[in-house]
Amino acid sequence: MITLDDLDNKLLESFRGYVVKKDLVRLVKVGANVPVFVLEYLLANSCSTDNEEKIREGMNNVKKILSEHYVNPEESDLIQSKIREKGSYKIIDKISVKLDTSKDVYWANLQNSNIKNGVISDEMVSTHDKMLMGGIWAIIDIEYDAFSKDGNKGTPFIIQDIKPIQLSSFDNSKIIQKRKEFDKKEWLNVLLRSCGYEPESEGFTDRIKMLLLSRLIPMVESNFNFIELGPRSTGKSFVFKELTPYAVLISGGQGTVAKLFVHGGTGRVGAVGQWDAICFDEATDKIFKDQDAVPLMKDYMESGSFSRAGAGGEITGVASIILNGNINQPVETVLRTSHLFSPLSDEVNNDTAFLDRIHFYLPGWEMIKFSPNNFTSNFGFSTDYFSECLKSFRKTTYTDVIEEYFTLGSHLKQRDTKPVKKTVSGYIKLMHPDGNFTKEDVREYLEIAMEMRRRVKEQLKRIGGMEFWDTNFSYIDKETQEEHYVGLPEEKGSHLIENNPLPPGVCYTATSDGESLVLVRIEAVVTSGSGKLNISGISSTPVKENVKNTFQYIKANEKSILNEQHSLKNFDITIQVSNLLGANISTGIGSAVYIAIISAIYKKNLKPGLAVLGNLSVGGAVERANNFADKITMLSENGAKTVIVPMDNLNELTNVPAAVLGETDVPFYSNNQMLMQKGILME
Repeated sequence: MITLDDLDNKLLESFRGYVVKKDLVRLVKVGANVPVFVLEYLLANSCSTDNEEKIREGMNNVKKILSEHYVNPEESDLIQSKIREKGSYKIIDKISVKLDTSKDVYWANLQNSNIKNGVISDEMVSTHDKMLMGGIWAIIDIEYDAFSKDGNKGTPFIIQDIKPIQLSSFDNSKIIQKRKEFDKKEWLNVLLRSCGYEPESEGFTDRIKMLLLSRLIPMVESNFNFIELGPRSTGKSFVFKELTPYAVLISGGQGTVAKLFVHGGTGRVGAVGQWDAICFDEATDKIFKDQDAVPLMKDYMESGSFSRAGAGGEITGVASIILNGNINQPVETVLRTSHLFSPLSDEVNNDTAFLDRIHFYLPGWEMIKFSPNNFTSNFGFSTDYFSECLKSFRKTTYTDVIEEYFTLGSHLKQRDTKPVKKTVSGYIKLMHPDGNFTKEDVREYLEIAMEMRRRVKEQLKRIGGMEFWDTNFSYIDKETQEEHYVGLPEEKGSHLIENNPLPPGVCYTATSDGESLVLVRIEAVVTSGSGKLNISGISSTPVKENVKNTFQYIKANEKSILNEQHSLKNFDITIQVSNLLGANISTGIGSAVYIAIISAIYKKNLKPGLAVLGNLSVGGAVERANNFADKITMLSENGAKTVIVPMDNLNELTNVPAAVLGETDVPFYSNNQMLMQKGILME
């Protein structure tokens, strides 16, 4: 009994003939190592229905075609015999071609049939030139001519006709017109089910869904450079191996100049000019066979073109480059000991010029390991239709949409801006093929795009130092002029203090009660009001008094601290005091409260990983911090990059371990103006 959900019914209503029940593929695939797009090419024509009888008939038809014409490798001798006995035969196989320069002829090789040096015409090779670049799956008519092997042809197998397994013609107007029938969540689920995933199964958070969707960006964006490193069994190469006939998987160490760029003898352009995507599988072992492929790849990844002596000038290509590989250690360990490119092969893992050309670093360590319940039994686009849709989207671009709503921050250089724009464009093409999207959609895609590019830049900073120092990625909302900073989940690691510019109103400090240290987060939230103060998160009366005294100090001196427009009488202020680590919060948090309130009122970001020690008396005097060295050490160990401390603690600086001072900047202040100058992030 077929059970359909609402999304299945919608898909059948809008895309009948273009969708297929994805579990049928798994049912047919048992025992046959046949790519998904080959199976679905056969299934979509007869099984795009909710009629059980028709599905059963269609399945039987597909099984019959596969049993009679699909070649399993172990049946190669049998199939060769069938071709000989019948004189000609139709098979489904992967066909590739090589040029024999000694005889000036092309030879066809059929992968599963184990037919070497089959006769094929020059005209057929020209028509289907991807046979020269890794091969294509096709329905192939083969003739057997025993006499041809006596002549110069040297083989009895002759390729008569080839029908590539992909749609012969395609129009994407349907997917554009019908997109409006689905809301955003439904559409994301449609895309993921079309890839074979079940987005409603356990483990599929919104974050995981977007990461899975990201694997499709190289298929819709030309010249998109993408890397995913993570554990095994997370399906890194699945999209490029199974979901489309327009991508090619190159095994580790097989990337030659001739195969990738241009053949020195024939001048034929290599894979970058033939495919939409080139995926280097197991890039952690070795990527290139020829060392001189590395500079050519750098040129190509930068500009989409390359020059090669004897190749007749500059050659362009549109293929996206994907690097996949395994990380065998926890990401925290990798970050503690080296950098996130270190698992790559030696030829590139410290080559900053190569790595800087990567647009998008997908954190594969966040992916779930797939189990059977993570694969869908519902309807999704048939893979041949879906792959054609993805290919057709490459013709449009949305790289300029960011500028309508947002300005990119000063730390994004030209080499950062381009990847971010291309990533946002890719998400829009996938999620909004009809071009209907909102500002908040763009914001969501922009934040992911900035994270993925920042991950590249942070690793380059670890490898190359100050050349890549500017990693505080941000964007400014053109409407509100607010600046938003985008961080990396793994950079926090065990750090409780975030290693990004802090939002207005957020600051960290430490208190001590005897030998007990406590890590404290202060957050000031400012709303329109009449000068009220609310304190939350803390029940201790002395600590509340500490906060109130700081507030009263600002109120009493607001003419010198605030301008008229930002007077306290226009706002209500809520101070949230949070215990992040340790026992009971004690007093001594006044300076942190002060900088939190002022930065919140003026909407000014504070420095990355900022903490403040010390207290402001009611009269404005800066009071020294007790347990100074212990507090600095604790804050540093938990991620503080800058700890601003009272001048009265200066003579205690020698008590702070040198390793801590190497990790954390410790400037001093003697009044509230110096505190703000040293804490505010300068534009």
